[in-house]
Amino acid sequence: MSRSLRHGALAATAIAFSIVSLSACAAGNNAETLKVRPDNAATSVGTIKVQNANVITQAEPEAEGPAVVVATLFNDGTEDEVLESVTLPGTDVQVKLQPAKGTGPVEIPAGGRVVLGGKGNASAVIEGGREATQDGNVQQVVFKLSRTGDVGLGANVVPATGYYKDFGPSALPEAPAATPSGTPEAGGSETPEAPAGETPGTEESPAAGTPESPAAGTEQQGTPETATAGTTG
Repeated sequence: MSRSLRHGALAATAIAFSIVSLSACAAGNNAETLKVRPDNAATSVGTIKVQNANVITQAEPEAEGPAVVVATLFNDGTEDEVLESVTLPGTDVQVKLQPAKGTGPVEIPAGGRVVLGGKGNASAVIEGGREATQDGNVQQVVFKLSRTGDVGLGANVVPATGYYKDFGPSALPEAPAATPSGTPEAGGSETPEAPAGETPGTEESPAAGTPESPAAGTEQQGTPETATAGTTG
């Protein structure tokens, strides 16, 4: 390679390196462009956009409890929308919607958004989540809105670990351990039942200081026999 070509190649490499370095500095260490996020489902219909949609199950495979649908819904229109329902086609499970505060419908204000899942946000809880979904699958989810209608997409089914830990469902509480019956109370002891008519801890004995009396009709000691009437002396 000639000296001029070699110098040209080195110059081009130096320029490219400088551009990459400047771009990284401009982005900053905490910039969103440097964060690695999972590939979450997204779609749009009319003025409604759905982003970061997932179905999140319990963290442990053997754990019992519900699953949840998480997503962010944007309303770019000029009128409010109401999220009327969330369904999972092909299943019989029910998805319970709950606003972030109080009761009532989940509303998406005009020019605003609503977040499903996570602390302090609205929620979409799937009862019987284990029966409806399996980790690693893609689950069809349909968001029904009051004006736009149905907005469907395929959402990844993932466990509540790692990036999804803070957005996952709550596990069912464990049942308290059963207490064995017949256990004596603290500080006490079991007392055996006494036979009917007897007092526990005592034995039959004659009255104190009184000799045992003979049976009725028996002879007493020291009493002479009485002669039979009509005998001669």
